[in-house]
Amino acid sequence: MNWLDYTIVITYILFFLGMGFFFKENKNSKDYFLGGKSLGWFPLSLSTMATQLSAISFISAPAFVGLKLGGGMKWLTFEFAVPLAMIFIMIVIVPPLFRSGVVSIYEVVEKRFSASTRLILSIVFQISRALGTGVMVYTIAIILQAVLDIDFVYTILIVSVITIIYSWQGGMKAVVWGDAIQMIILVLGLIICLTIGWNLLQDNGGLPNGFDTERLQVIDWNMGVGKGNDYGFLPMLIGGFFLYVSYYGCDQTQAQRLLSSKDEGTIRKLLLANGLLRFPVVLVYCIMGLVIGGLVSVAPGFLEEIVATTQKHFPVAFEKTGIKADLMLPVFIMKYLPHGLIGILMVGILSAAMSSLSSTVNSLSAVTVEDFFNRGKAKDSLSPKKYMMISKIAVVFWGIVCISSAFLFGGSKSAVIEIINAIGSVFYGPVLVTFILAFFSKKVNHVGMNVGIISAVLINLIFSKTMQELLHIDLGIHVFWIWLNFTGVIIALVVAYGVSALTKNVKVNTLMEVNFTLKKKDFFIKEVYILVAFFIVIVVFSFFLPNLLS
Repeated sequence: MNWLDYTIVITYILFFLGMGFFFKENKNSKDYFLGGKSLGWFPLSLSTMATQLSAISFISAPAFVGLKLGGGMKWLTFEFAVPLAMIFIMIVIVPPLFRSGVVSIYEVVEKRFSASTRLILSIVFQISRALGTGVMVYTIAIILQAVLDIDFVYTILIVSVITIIYSWQGGMKAVVWGDAIQMIILVLGLIICLTIGWNLLQDNGGLPNGFDTERLQVIDWNMGVGKGNDYGFLPMLIGGFFLYVSYYGCDQTQAQRLLSSKDEGTIRKLLLANGLLRFPVVLVYCIMGLVIGGLVSVAPGFLEEIVATTQKHFPVAFEKTGIKADLMLPVFIMKYLPHGLIGILMVGILSAAMSSLSSTVNSLSAVTVEDFFNRGKAKDSLSPKKYMMISKIAVVFWGIVCISSAFLFGGSKSAVIEIINAIGSVFYGPVLVTFILAFFSKKVNHVGMNVGIISAVLINLIFSKTMQELLHIDLGIHVFWIWLNFTGVIIALVVAYGVSALTKNVKVNTLMEVNFTLKKKDFFIKEVYILVAFFIVIVVFSFFLPNLLS
């Protein structure tokens, strides 16, 4: 990087610090955590996508497609369940959740079950989201360390401190509008990398035999059980459905955007936009990975540069595999892009990281304040001024926790995009079941629900390959992590109903504030038709994609 690149990056940083100052007028919880419930579908939909399609996708998805052993275009199967999940959320999850009028979605859980259930679910969310965000911060540290050649500790602080400051100042409005701008910058960065990568591939004579046919395959019919059986069609569709329903509908990070909407019509629009736009964006990620991965095999010195960078900055990964696949894109940026464009791409990477971190920190602080300080008897004595003070302290606290958790994953041999999804999959199933039973069950009590949540999380942890790797154990049971979303649902359901049947003397509460019953007409709305049609289109398109690219 030279003076031009640094000027672009510094200007970007100053802009976002100024945006936090611009949105600093927040009087209460609705302002600070829900943007005054005044936000429209367009910035919210961009913010929703920016949080999910973060630096993890920008860096690690192309590396998975183009360079990782066993990777390839099969990553696209992760998107198959998105349109179906959006339908379920807008029909089943949104109406009762939005009408409840809460800030922390776990307040609904307390009203239906008990304070203990709310705290258990809140803690589950906080642990899983802090760990997952640590993975994201770690990913950005990889890039900045390789690009700037400065210590890992400082690269983490560069991203995190800036994000914490503007999130601390501006609250949800700063987060959402920041995410919207960052999503646009991210797409621009994708187009730049894809265009330059393709031109360089042609300048180096192209690929003698075209793209690797194994990497072109999207749909695989394996069932996700046993070594090497990953990314099968049914596991990705079933497990992915429960993952996305739980993440977008029952995870405070995303649900907070739903609650920030003007009305339920706005939510349907943002969910429709997310269901339609994710696949094209991820398709660009994947094709970019194919192109740059192909360039690695033909461009002089590209592979050697990645290996040398791995050896220099990641000796543990070098000893295990000889290469850190996630370095493919940062090395490409530094080796082949002209100055000025390097600065723009660094801004794109920073955008992706800051959008995810700001959303997470804001949501974690909202849950902490609402679930631990603004409930029960303490709610009446918490003045607006004290509420805002605690909220801002919570933002800083969770920013520090997320920074700290980044150091946990530095030695993992898995691509970070797999680690972050594997972590979430341990928790998503039981979280989803808790909300579904809160809205629609009249038989499950809080004892059954508490035991169901804890049982499902513990069993999923035992079978999680990622957790086994981190703990250096091997139970000899290999289940692809996407299934954990499904097993979490089944275990939590069975245990919750079973324990509730054994404790019939425990009172079952009802959600008096939520007046909602599923009706047949709810399923016959235009958004449903559009998303079902889109689901069919992307599956058929993915089936024929290898022929189109070969």
